[in-house]
Amino acid sequence: MTFKPHGKHLIAGKWLAGDTQFASEPAHGPSHHFAVGTPELVDRAVRAAEEAFWSYGYSTRTERAEFLNTIADEIEARGDAITEIGTQETGLPEARLQGERGRTTGQLRLFATHILAGEYLDRRHDAALPDRQPLPRAEMAMVQRPIGPVAVFGASNFPLAFSTAGGDTAAALAAGCPVVVKGHSAHPGTGEIVAEAIHAAIQKCGIHPGVFSLIQGGKRDVGTSLVQHPLIKAVGFTGSLGGGRALFDLCAQRDEPIPFFGELGSVNPMFIMPHALSNRGSDIAKGWAGSLTMGAGQFCTNPGIVVTIKGPETDAFVAAATAALEPIGAQTMLTDGIATAYRAGRDRVAGTQGVREVLTSMCDQRNATPYLFATTGQAWLANHDLGEEVFGPLGLVVIVENMDEMRDIARSLQGQLTCTLHLDTADVDNARSLMPILERKAGRVLANGFPTGVEVCDTMVHGGPYPASTNFGATSVGTLSIRRFLRPVCYQNLPSELLPQDLV
Repeated sequence: MTFKPHGKHLIAGKWLAGDTQFASEPAHGPSHHFAVGTPELVDRAVRAAEEAFWSYGYSTRTERAEFLNTIADEIEARGDAITEIGTQETGLPEARLQGERGRTTGQLRLFATHILAGEYLDRRHDAALPDRQPLPRAEMAMVQRPIGPVAVFGASNFPLAFSTAGGDTAAALAAGCPVVVKGHSAHPGTGEIVAEAIHAAIQKCGIHPGVFSLIQGGKRDVGTSLVQHPLIKAVGFTGSLGGGRALFDLCAQRDEPIPFFGELGSVNPMFIMPHALSNRGSDIAKGWAGSLTMGAGQFCTNPGIVVTIKGPETDAFVAAATAALEPIGAQTMLTDGIATAYRAGRDRVAGTQGVREVLTSMCDQRNATPYLFATTGQAWLANHDLGEEVFGPLGLVVIVENMDEMRDIARSLQGQLTCTLHLDTADVDNARSLMPILERKAGRVLANGFPTGVEVCDTMVHGGPYPASTNFGATSVGTLSIRRFLRPVCYQNLPSELLPQDLV
């Protein structure tokens, strides 16, 4: 049965229409109408979230784990309908939506397991020392506690894993924080059906309905009112540098500043060491082409930059990359706006002094085709704009004179989500000289692979120095991401009857 959206917001357990509507712009299939969010709806949702916190924030880990697993069950029960409307709205293939749905339910279940284990609480205890001289010490205990209602902004490029019930929502709910989601207008129908799954889980588990709300559409005033609402205690965001920085500044300007956990942009450079280039440059080039064009290049870990040393091996690498990219046809991008921005980025790179075109193509409307450019290390260092992200399947090879210049390129980088080394055994010394630089620049450093594909696990860091993210100590993927929505509280000389249950 085909899913037909009703186009309403979910506010504290009630589906609400609005006075105005917007029409979705699917890549294919029918368009649907959705209610437009307002600051008044934001206020209603956030106040309900605050009310829910007084029970949900003090629920047991067992109760929250059951809730997370039930959300996952309800999403899986709607799997076919989610895939159908998700592919229509985004143009992503069915296999990609099915895989992303599995990642979404998988991270919900992972957080359920994680909070039951309890290690994330970082419980500490200092026994009383009544006889200590010159002063006694009181008994003290510490535990991580949830911070309160959290705002989450859906991402354009991941309609499931980074949106309505995505990583930010899962981590916040696991921590004990109610969530208000600002849905992304690129996939409102997908957001609605996932919200229905969460709503069903709330009812099955008997949880306060204010624990989750979804507000669709809306202009800038909706996002502004959400991050500036005095009851919101943190914000999770994945999106553009411009939009994220504007929200970050609003969070900092509040009477009570709050943390803004934004993932904003990255070019994810790859550094190819000389022996690896000589021994398997063609294979690396083919792998890079596949990673660069995966999902029309619409991954935040898309490796847009390659740095390699001048010579015939680099010429062969560029030729192999060109041969691998040439047969790749046009792919549908997530929105018309993203496609337009991609072409603008292409024109910016092509028009930069010292850049030459290696592979050009034609793309228009909502389509993207691959582009390949090359430049010198000196031209890169002289043109800061070359380090700006182009969201799409565009690659730039930076050809340096020697390892010293390669290190200069690494030092010039802005903060990154990832940096990659391609090396063989004989390259270890050269790679070692880069490591102190790369680990200061990126949240994840990898070898002999490609950064597209982010594992949801305990060790993953999906973040990095600005502008990769606005908080270099946080990750938006993996179990460590729960720490964004917790704060430590110390209890001194309190009787056990007053301590949080996680300390007793």
